[in-house]
Amino acid sequence: RACLSCHQVSMVANGGMAQFQEMMRQQLESSMHAELEKLLDTTTGPEREVSKKDFEGFKSLFHRFLQVKGPSVEWIKIQRPPEDSIQPYDKIAARGLPDNVANSLDKLVVVKLNGGLGTSMGCKGPKSLISVRNENTFLDLTVQQIEHLNKTYNTDVPLVLMNSFNTDEDTKKILQKYTHHRQIQIQTVNKESLLPVSTNLSTSGQNSDGWYPPGHGDIYASFYNSGLLDQLIAQGKEYIFVSNIDNLGATVDLHILHHLVSQPNGKRCEFVMEVTDKTRADVKGGTLIEYEGKLRLLEIAQVPKAHVDEFKSVSKFKIFNTNNLWISLAAIKRLQEQQAMDMEIIVNPKTLDGGQNVIQLETAVGAAIKCFDNALGINVPRSRFLPVKTTSDLLLVMSNLYSLDAGSLTMSPKREFPTTPHVKLGSSFTKVQEYLTRFESIPDMLELDHLTVSGDVTFGKNVSLKGTVIIIANHGDRIDIPAGSMLENKIVSGNLRILDH
Repeated sequence: RACLSCHQVSMVANGGMAQFQEMMRQQLESSMHAELEKLLDTTTGPEREVSKKDFEGFKSLFHRFLQVKGPSVEWIKIQRPPEDSIQPYDKIAARGLPDNVANSLDKLVVVKLNGGLGTSMGCKGPKSLISVRNENTFLDLTVQQIEHLNKTYNTDVPLVLMNSFNTDEDTKKILQKYTHHRQIQIQTVNKESLLPVSTNLSTSGQNSDGWYPPGHGDIYASFYNSGLLDQLIAQGKEYIFVSNIDNLGATVDLHILHHLVSQPNGKRCEFVMEVTDKTRADVKGGTLIEYEGKLRLLEIAQVPKAHVDEFKSVSKFKIFNTNNLWISLAAIKRLQEQQAMDMEIIVNPKTLDGGQNVIQLETAVGAAIKCFDNALGINVPRSRFLPVKTTSDLLLVMSNLYSLDAGSLTMSPKREFPTTPHVKLGSSFTKVQEYLTRFESIPDMLELDHLTVSGDVTFGKNVSLKGTVIIIANHGDRIDIPAGSMLENKIVSGNLRILDH
């Protein structure tokens, strides 16, 4: 809380508002620096040096946060991206692949964003450790994909996991089971940023309210500060392929990789963002725009309230960001050294367990697209965006809609149309453990278009769902779908119990 002196009050009264605001900003910044120095004094040795580097990044973030005046975009300046700045995937793929794919793969590093917890699905620990298919977790499937790639092409594509302090310890324990896998090297990067709610560096980690994961925009500084960036460049690596670990469609695409590494040096594309066509389910997803002559990511949080409906329009903004990104390592190094990595700050208000209101300052990896030269969007098939955010998504990927091969999920050839069914499971299915108890086996969904389930509903073995199926158990009622049932274009409501006798 800041108190005003008589001198400050008279300055405001005499019209010096801008001067006053600048003085307040300087006071806040000075207080923040003093608090960070106190925190540094609670630790010694190598940990102090690492923390000092981290704090420099946070000071820069806090400084930029204090400079922000009003919305980060002026709506009137927003333009549709030029035609050639978003290429259709088919055009990229039509160029074919070189005889020696391994040469391209030798220049690649796969990075999975692994900072999230499974709390929204009722699970403790990292989300990447939730079982999604045949007892395989997100992490298992990722490792299988990279192993298969390296074995097929006799290459050594490394996997880097971008952890947060929330996920680092648990992930490292699980990684021990892969130590015998020769086909893959796995590295982890851990980075933490803070609000000065903590008074001691030793409390940083998942048991402290005063610390928070800083958002995946932190990847650039983490690679640079950890020394991993220089290490990878020295190994001849040129690009990282970054994606969310819960996006099961984000596999290494050889056509996009070849497009990047085959360009002449002067015209090299430094940043590719995979986008895909927006449906009504994706209206909140970030989109690509042209702004002040640069390709830029526009997120819903940056949109003035008067224009939110326009932003959600499928007709005006036709594509959205999948967060599958291909980024030049040399370009990251240049931008970090020039301190030119400029990403919009996401202000995330939170209330701590003790009732204290705080803000978290975060950045998003895709927001840096405007800093890179020759940035490009590639409009990819929807199959490259298969995120699992809820148990409704989990039902889809566990079903016979998809077949699993070497860690990759592909739509079953038995499904006659390529679109994914719309599934909406009610609150009784939110937590993974409860969701699993409600299905004796996952229904046949090959011919399903739409499924809505609400209330206390269970499914017997070998149930088949086709067309549009709506099942609603009213409060206090329960519906048991009998084993072997086939529901096609049906609404089931009321009370249906199957009792053993």
